[in-house]
Amino acid sequence: MNKVPVEIFESPEDAVAKLAAETAELIRENDAAERPTVLGLATGGTPIRYYQELIRLHNELDLSFANVITFNLDEYAGLPREHKESYWQFMHDNLFDHIDIKEENIHIPSGTVAEEDIPAHCEEYEQAIIDAGGIDQQILGIGRTGHIGFNEPGSPQDSLTRAIHLDSITREDAAPAFGGIENVPTSAITMGCGTILSARRLVLLAWGEAKASIVKEAVQGPISDQVSASFLQNHPNAVFYLDEAAASAL
Repeated sequence: MNKVPVEIFESPEDAVAKLAAETAELIRENDAAERPTVLGLATGGTPIRYYQELIRLHNELDLSFANVITFNLDEYAGLPREHKESYWQFMHDNLFDHIDIKEENIHIPSGTVAEEDIPAHCEEYEQAIIDAGGIDQQILGIGRTGHIGFNEPGSPQDSLTRAIHLDSITREDAAPAFGGIENVPTSAITMGCGTILSARRLVLLAWGEAKASIVKEAVQGPISDQVSASFLQNHPNAVFYLDEAAASAL
């Protein structure tokens, strides 16, 4: 019944151990071939264990990120980098400050671009991905609305990086971190579904029973712009890494 490959692990720790080992192998192969590794990265609670494992591999097994280029999926509109809930801050706190990545190789959409400059900023982001040679491995989470990145229901499969209005459910889920929904931004800049699907490999991570029903829709339901994660069914090299609780409805 699954329309996209699924791997089920006893725990999130088991899943991220495999994924981080795969990432390390990719980086070392590309380093040996003298070409950069381009990683697409996600924020939120789901990938934190993965980042912790990458940091461990860096510290204990000398995994270097000197030739790694990263592109993050999204950023809240209106948040400066130094805001504690900005994704720029999140990525530095949880990964970049602990590895040897070059600052010029880090790409995160800006939350402070003037509204009239957002289209040009998004075009530049798309071009930067192309100039880097495309994304080798894109990490994804899944929101309760089924979104990947901030591609809320109604996002076209071929959409590119753009500004988007955040669904009320998405804002409700973020409210505790912001100290109330009134403090949560109403919009964001996100890679589009088409941008994400252009990556050579996609790995969607999901943990916990709260994600089980939306994972089932994405994996077994129809391909629909109402659940942007369902677009992974059309990708030739996509996989869901789930713990047993997130896979419990499959």
